[in-house]
Amino acid sequence: MKKIVIFSLIGLSSMANAAIEWDTPQGKLKLYGDVEINVDAASSKQQLSSLKESAEKKNKPADKDRWDINGRILIGLDGYREINDHNFAGFVVQPLADLGGDMNLDDAAFYFGQKQEWSIKVGRYEAYDMFPLGQDTFIEYSGNTANDIYEDGFGYIYMMKEGRGRSKNGGSIQLNKPFLNNFNFEVNALVNNGEKMFNKSTYHGYDIEKKKNVVYVRPVLSWKNDSFSTAIAAETNVVKNAYGYYDNNGKFRDQSQRTGYGATFSWNSEGDWSAENKGLKINTSFAYMSAKDENDMTIGTDIIWEKVGLGYYYANNNIKKFNPENKIKDGHINSKGKYKIHTVNASYLIDNVLDMDNFNIYLGAYWSLLDRNKSHGDNSDDRYGARIRFKYFY
Repeated sequence: MKKIVIFSLIGLSSMANAAIEWDTPQGKLKLYGDVEINVDAASSKQQLSSLKESAEKKNKPADKDRWDINGRILIGLDGYREINDHNFAGFVVQPLADLGGDMNLDDAAFYFGQKQEWSIKVGRYEAYDMFPLGQDTFIEYSGNTANDIYEDGFGYIYMMKEGRGRSKNGGSIQLNKPFLNNFNFEVNALVNNGEKMFNKSTYHGYDIEKKKNVVYVRPVLSWKNDSFSTAIAAETNVVKNAYGYYDNNGKFRDQSQRTGYGATFSWNSEGDWSAENKGLKINTSFAYMSAKDENDMTIGTDIIWEKVGLGYYYANNNIKKFNPENKIKDGHINSKGKYKIHTVNASYLIDNVLDMDNFNIYLGAYWSLLDRNKSHGDNSDDRYGARIRFKYFY
């Protein structure tokens, strides 16, 4: 039997949308889709923090004035079976086609467990978001985030994502345990090629060599009620000497020792997380990374009021060692020192376009500044851009 059902995507920017659902002897199948197309104008062609969205494949970090139409169309298929209102199992697969002509994959995971007791998830997915960005329409930085990319020579906006998952180079397994009504504990283990997080396999001017896969362990303790949610977490690579470089004396220097900590807090005035375009919502997050020869800290706050979003994110990088013999040609950081990154973004939602409750348009803009000591070269480097995003669910 086939029927039409209504369900909601999780997140502040979600909306009710229609899906097709089938009942089968092995459970339910659900088919749905998500269109996201962007029209961009920005001061730099390469998107250091979101390379996968750009339609142009040959951009360089030093290129200027990017005019771009990019995005993707996702088609999702979910399967779910429940026995005696207690035991359950299911899967999700979300292939997507981007405007660069490539076929990619969002989530592909299998999960099972017992309701209100425990669950296990295995595959490709993202674990708990420790740095939510609210109405995230267009946010780029004068630096990198850890979305499978760290471009040497640029600042690092650390957001507790290194062990979160959805990696190109490995998979994850997660244990989830709810308790005391509003509390939840999850621990995620990500196994992948840690060297691939560094573009061109360079870090602080040194050539990185892989010896083993990394294993990131990421425990998260969260609490949530109708109006408030909060979480604390840590993530660390537990495999020593997974990757590193050889110094001038031929000694191997481990660079895979990386441990991060984070906390996040959210509040909404409506007392209903599914309430769209109503009231006031605030997210505040903190993240700190202790890595070999580098410490990074990021603090961010975003506010959504009705259809208007505004955010500010501050990052501080303390690089304690940098190879003096390898100057990054297109980079802005070529020596050890302290660097600050300020980023501001704004967005506006135009909902129910053409009277369709599954069609929205988002307007977004950002400005980001890398501020460094004059002894390191130019005093600052900034980037900025604006976007029109067409968002359509089906």
